[in-house]
Amino acid sequence: MLEKLPEVIGHALQGMRAGLDKIVFNALGMRQGMASIALSSVAFVDHAPLPSRYTADGEGLSPPLQWADLPAGTESLVLLVEDADSPTPNPLVHAIVVGLRPNEGKLDEAAIPSRDNGGAAGLHVGRNSGLQAAWLPPDPPPGHGTHRYAFQLFALDNMPVFSAAPGRDEIFDALREHALASGLLIGTCERPDASIKIKEAAPAGPLATG
Repeated sequence: MLEKLPEVIGHALQGMRAGLDKIVFNALGMRQGMASIALSSVAFVDHAPLPSRYTADGEGLSPPLQWADLPAGTESLVLLVEDADSPTPNPLVHAIVVGLRPNEGKLDEAAIPSRDNGGAAGLHVGRNSGLQAAWLPPDPPPGHGTHRYAFQLFALDNMPVFSAAPGRDEIFDALREHALASGLLIGTCERPDASIKIKEAAPAGPLATG
């Protein structure tokens, strides 16, 4: 989605980032007193780079996730993945999955449909910023620096009836009414700036004689 932008555009947008304060995890305004979900992945650790397998530079699959420490009364889960550093007013949405069962405990690799993969059967997938009900692989603009992809999991006290492909606003409204707990896992991605050339080694001087 953004990987084809020339480096000059990435440089020009350096100071433009949505910001971590705008991801739903923080924007809900419910952090104080809200229970915490342990969200993790066997593919990467918190605040570490995402393997290229899960980005636009690789197969573009959704990564595996697992969770624990859900609060009592959890009836369903919502997964939301956003790019906190997208050069847009609000974070770009890379994935939404609703209606996850608390006892499942995980999402396998490639569970969310992507460009070359049909995903797992039975998932209720929401609409990403590309207007598709799919995993949108990370693809930060060259030269824009490191992007933080926020994997956010929310425990709800009911099983809301969502539309066929719910978007960010619909998810936000449901979470304000029914969220019990939240978990956050951040994976990073940076596309190298091809405009920065490696300096060639200076040629060796003439051999000393005499």
